[in-house]
Amino acid sequence: MNAAFEEIMEFEDTQKDRYLTFSLGSELYGIEIRCVTEIVGIQPITEVPELPGYIRGIINLRGKIIPVLDVRMRFKKPFREYNDRTCIIVIDTEEVSVGLIVDSVAEVLTIPEGDIVPPPDLGDSGNRYIKGIGKVGGEVKLLLDCHKLLNEEEAQCLKDI
Repeated sequence: MNAAFEEIMEFEDTQKDRYLTFSLGSELYGIEIRCVTEIVGIQPITEVPELPGYIRGIINLRGKIIPVLDVRMRFKKPFREYNDRTCIIVIDTEEVSVGLIVDSVAEVLTIPEGDIVPPPDLGDSGNRYIKGIGKVGGEVKLLLDCHKLLNEEEAQCLKDI
């Protein structure tokens, strides 16, 4: 094996089972750390006409245009005014970089595969964003599938912005 490949494999190993946790109200969620590129505070958002309501618009992040999605609204929760705890988690999906607006970021946790159970089957619409449920101490964290937060059509639409 060449050194560059070994370095990538080592990096992948350090990312395995690691989740960035965040809150929406009293619920705790996690997203695989390998999807996350950075976390920034809330900043001015430029609205783009004719996008779904949960896609709040775009931000200019050091010269790169990033569409931002309000996770609270995506999950059909009521809108909540942004404050100094509100953060944007920038993730890379296969299609596009997107910012996820969350109430607050908590911590990075290691959740071994053995402590993750599949979500209950609630039919087509119930848990399409949930990859699993992580058990951490006495709490549970809903682990999101970063590739399912946007469907193909939405990803293409945001890519075209």
